[in-house]
Parts: sequence; C-alpha cells; structure tokens
Amino acid sequence: MDNLIIALGWAGLYGPMALGAIGSMIGCAQAGQAACGALLETEIGHGRYIGVAAMPSSQSIYGIVVMFALNREITIDNAPGLAAIGLLCGLALLFSAAWQGRCCASAINVSKIRPEIFGMSLAPAAIVEGFAVFAFIFALVISAGVPL
Repeated sequence: MDNLIIALGWAGLYGPMALGAIGSMIGCAQAGQAACGALLETEIGHGRYIGVAAMPSSQSIYGIVVMFALNREITIDNAPGLAAIGLLCGLALLFSAAWQGRCCASAINVSKIRPEIFGMSLAPAAIVEGFAVFAFIFALVISAGVPL
C-alpha cells in the first residue's frame, strides 16, 4: 500500500506538466488546423492566425511551474497532497487548453470572414485562459502547505 501512495505522489508531481502538455497539444492542434485553413483562404493576417494557434501552449508552462513548486522528496506523509494538487491542477490545465483551442479555432474562422472583429473574437479564449490561471495560482498557494 505504501508503494501505491508513493506512486500517486510521483504522479502528482509530474501530473501538472504532463497533463498540461497533453491539453496544449490538443488545443494547439485544433487551433493550428483552423489556422492552416485560414492561410489558404486569406491573403493577409497569417501571422496572427499562427499566434492565436499557439495560445493553448501556455498551460504547459503553468504545469511546469506547478511541478517545480511541488518538487520535494516524496514520502508517505506528503504523497496524498502532491497527488491531489498535481493531478487536479493537471486536469484543469488539460481541459482548459483543449477548450481554449476550440475557442481559438472559432476566432480564426470568424476573423477570416470579418477581420475587424478579430480582437473581440479572442475574448472566449481569454476567459478560458483565466480559469487555467486560477488553477495555476491556487495550486501554487496550496503547495506551500504540503510537507517537505
């Protein structure tokens, strides 16, 4: 049983980075596919489409920072806390990045037709990013309470 608890601690330590990266891959792929289509259909604005397609990558960065904040020797005493914080934060980052990718794809698609609303069309992606920031900040705050 102790080995399982220690394994969960390791999963919690690496979880924010791994799950954040998986979400970033999904989100960037979704937005990137929309950007590729927009490149074929428009004559201008290619740089902004590629930039928007990269927005979901920030969740990987948040996951790396949380992983470093949780980094400590894993013991029976701290493994449950590491698992809870790391895995739940990682899941939040994964879903945030994946859904942000959909928002970015929608922004790219709508701005192909009406380039003047490009900025406004990014609002949903920014709101979804805000939830990733909440998970990130709260994980950092409560990580200080996990025993070293």
